[in-house]
Amino acid sequence: MIMQLIEQIREELEKKDKTREKGIIISREIVRDCRVAIQNIHKMELETANSIIKNARNNMQKMVEILKDQPDVYYSGFVEHAQQEFTECNVIYALVCGKSIPQPKELNVEYVAYLNGLGDVGGEIKRHILDLIRHDMLEEGERYLSVMEELYTGLMLFDYPDAITHGLRAKTDKLRMLLESSRSELTSALRQQKLENAIKSLENNLSSIK
Repeated sequence: MIMQLIEQIREELEKKDKTREKGIIISREIVRDCRVAIQNIHKMELETANSIIKNARNNMQKMVEILKDQPDVYYSGFVEHAQQEFTECNVIYALVCGKSIPQPKELNVEYVAYLNGLGDVGGEIKRHILDLIRHDMLEEGERYLSVMEELYTGLMLFDYPDAITHGLRAKTDKLRMLLESSRSELTSALRQQKLENAIKSLENNLSSIK
């Protein structure tokens, strides 16, 4: 009788382990797709990025379906990581496309994963700001800086223990540093632009005098 009970438990754990392995494989595909999509977004290859994001969304649904009867596996960590990456990818895509930032329910992700995904967006926004600076699109850069400031201000409100927010405080601190460095880069570029405009204006005035 004991061996029958042991065998029953072993079968259940074997099933759980196989389900977990399937979930991990899909989560890795989601993370990989999201990172590739972000690269495409920065290259302004938005149609390609959108196609990859759709594939990641399908995999998100597949992962949730596979794990729906295994809540302990679902909340073991890898699902949340995939949801964070998926959130980050969708948010930066929406920002670059000039769309509204998607809500957690639209993405079908947990709140804490969503917040941590927002915390990660700061790095991608800074990267985009630097691209805009290189293309002399400083006004657009200021718009993204405002978005980063709003993100930081919002995430600061979630002053809860890490047991609840899963590392959000550290990401918020990192976002603050990214915000300050982005502001510094943009301020320097704006000053340089003003100086160049002043020099050009002076040269034009001198030319007209001659």
